[in-house]
Amino acid sequence: MMSAVFSQYRDKNEAAEGTAVWDVTLWDQLTELGLVRLTGSEISGGSGAGWAEAAELLRAAARNGVHVPLAEHDLLACWLLESAGLPVDDARRTACLLDSNGIARNTPWAAQAEQVVTVWPDAGTFRVADVQTSSLSITPGINRAGEPRDTVTADTATLTGTPVPDSLIDQFNLRGALIRGLQMCAALDRILELSITHTIERVQFGRPLSKFQAVQHLVADIAAEASLARASTEAALAEAIRTDWSSTNLDFLIAAARSCAGHAASVVVRNAHQVHGAIGTTREHPLHEFTQPALAWRSEFGSVHHWDDKLTTAALAAGPEDLWTLITA
Repeated sequence: MMSAVFSQYRDKNEAAEGTAVWDVTLWDQLTELGLVRLTGSEISGGSGAGWAEAAELLRAAARNGVHVPLAEHDLLACWLLESAGLPVDDARRTACLLDSNGIARNTPWAAQAEQVVTVWPDAGTFRVADVQTSSLSITPGINRAGEPRDTVTADTATLTGTPVPDSLIDQFNLRGALIRGLQMCAALDRILELSITHTIERVQFGRPLSKFQAVQHLVADIAAEASLARASTEAALAEAIRTDWSSTNLDFLIAAARSCAGHAASVVVRNAHQVHGAIGTTREHPLHEFTQPALAWRSEFGSVHHWDDKLTTAALAAGPEDLWTLITA
């Protein structure tokens, strides 16, 4: 059902150039299907589903090249409100974490949202507030995939927020990292499909590209890297679901997932464009609809370098005697 909704939407709407738009018509359809607040509690108007279902929803959107802030709204913004004991209504939301100067850069979809669930540090703790977009200073921006990534500025002295524990903010960042990992894996899998199809259908020198050994090696590397990224991300997701985000090893697993997916994106994107040749660089070919998001998402909620450093720090802390336990726990 999820895939059908996004597939039908893409069939009716060409991939837009420039900044992606928060399509209200699509949003209303997703709301009617109970997908907008998929993981929200039924008491607060959600569908009461879990991360397994949410992951499938994210994959379906990414695989069809549809940009819609379901994760930002449900898994981040509304989750923060519920966790802080604040009410949730039908407004379109995103979330941001302000720095000590009251600035949050690269906030997804802020300018097109109705409310921004805002988190900021205050006297050794963090506070959360559901703020109207009109009350914030927002400078629009985009990432390399054309998705809104805006700069939000707020005067925190004028905000009244609910205090929340540091652990909630740690989980907020981990949730965002896993979300982008899931989306990246879906994009990488779609790139693999496009590459296989192209090599089978494209004939060069009297035979399909898939018959050339050099091309086979490129596609095999795409498949291997996409599989590695998917396996590591699924392991992190499974642990998050199993322990309800309480596992002490979860930060390591998500770091591994994001590191694998980030490095995989480099290989997959490079090889896919080599396989496709000149046609793969054109606007009319769909390849860029997945390579550009994969490259954009790998830098959000922590860069590849950031997650590599996390893994290195964890490995050094474990030492030679506990390293295997760290990896296999």
